[in-house]
Amino acid sequence: MSYFDAASSVGLHPVARQALLASLDEGWADPARLYKEGRKARMLLDAAREAAAGEVGCRVDELVFTSSGTRAVHTGIAGALAGRHRIGRHLIVSAVEHSSVLHAADTHEAGGGSVTQVGVDRRGRVAPEAYAAALRPDTALACLQSANHEVGTEQPVAEVAAMCRESGVPLLVDAAQSLGWGPVGGDWSLLTGSAHKWGGPSGVGLLVVRKGVRFAAQGPADERESGRAAGFENLPAIVAAAASLRAVRAEAEQEALRLRELTERIRHRVPRLVPDVEVVGDPERRLPGIVTFSCLYVDGETLLHELDREGFSVSSGSSCTSSTLTPSHVLKAMGVLSEGNVRVSLPAGTSAEDVERFLEVLPGAVAGVREKLAAPTPAATVREDVLVVDALGKRCPIPVIELAKVIGDVPVGALVRVLSDDTAARLDIPAWCDMREQEYVGEEPADRGTAYLVRRLS
Repeated sequence: MSYFDAASSVGLHPVARQALLASLDEGWADPARLYKEGRKARMLLDAAREAAAGEVGCRVDELVFTSSGTRAVHTGIAGALAGRHRIGRHLIVSAVEHSSVLHAADTHEAGGGSVTQVGVDRRGRVAPEAYAAALRPDTALACLQSANHEVGTEQPVAEVAAMCRESGVPLLVDAAQSLGWGPVGGDWSLLTGSAHKWGGPSGVGLLVVRKGVRFAAQGPADERESGRAAGFENLPAIVAAAASLRAVRAEAEQEALRLRELTERIRHRVPRLVPDVEVVGDPERRLPGIVTFSCLYVDGETLLHELDREGFSVSSGSSCTSSTLTPSHVLKAMGVLSEGNVRVSLPAGTSAEDVERFLEVLPGAVAGVREKLAAPTPAATVREDVLVVDALGKRCPIPVIELAKVIGDVPVGALVRVLSDDTAARLDIPAWCDMREQEYVGEEPADRGTAYLVRRLS
């Protein structure tokens, strides 16, 4: 079995396992106590904090450990907003942030605050100028991820941080996806991370608040972790998290070169092996181990099951899953194809043989899914000079399949009107037009669902 979902979580690094087992025996006491066992626990906690701070690039007293990366994000955003409430209640986020950031933004907005969501280009990257344009006199906080969790695109954190600093606005960086590969550059103000992303145990996050940043921890007061993370510290897990961060950083430069070569192999060969594929994300400014592509006329969930049966664990940002019928917010913001989406994220140690076997298996898996999803004869009628395709009640990728089957039935310059009540069609039909060099005219209301207009160009 080949595990290709490292962007979600990776197994314990051997160093983390050793540190965890050792600290279970030595770090069980309360580090706030003055007796021998407590002092021993305090020494372990202090050493872990020093090690983590050294890898992050911050002062020891700026870093606290939390119960998860999500908790670190929520605590950081809430505390920074509360600390600057006299400045205003305006929050800036990018459209491709992790859900933990977007959920915090929703909560802020529901409480009467205002939120500006900065868009991205088709590669998933924000423009620093867009952040500068979003800054206002009442902006209390801006948030920007260091790298995207779905497509691997790295963000211009240093440039955005400089613009925010010039305006006196703190920038919170969600570095969960990138922290194992190296420190985050730039003059950021707050930073969060999650240990299970770099080979530490789950249930450990970190929050860094730079000195001088106005911060007011929310919730009942607690004496632990500078009052920013309530509850008894999970000391064995914290020690393991810090030890694994130091260990993966020592290996990162060499491993990054190796994984980049493997992901480049996937990026270049998948479009040649599988027809009708769009590789998404920035081809250069991206994390080493992530490559993401979308396949036309494919149900993403079915494809993931097929690959699982072949021995490959991958993930998807596709709109076609049983848990959700809406497109991935990241793919939607990028304006790229969402159907049949596959994210391959290679963990450290992935072999070239495993990648070659994946490339051998993928074409057959995609072809098999496409065969299973062969569209029925489309319900098409001609109304004046417009061919109407009724795809109501049919889920992704059927509306696009039916559009593809009838586009050749109309003369060049004529329109096809696709009726669909699947929200994914709003993203996938324009993406199909871009891939097939047809004109996406736009959408218009319909008695049921939405009508999407496509003009045949060739």
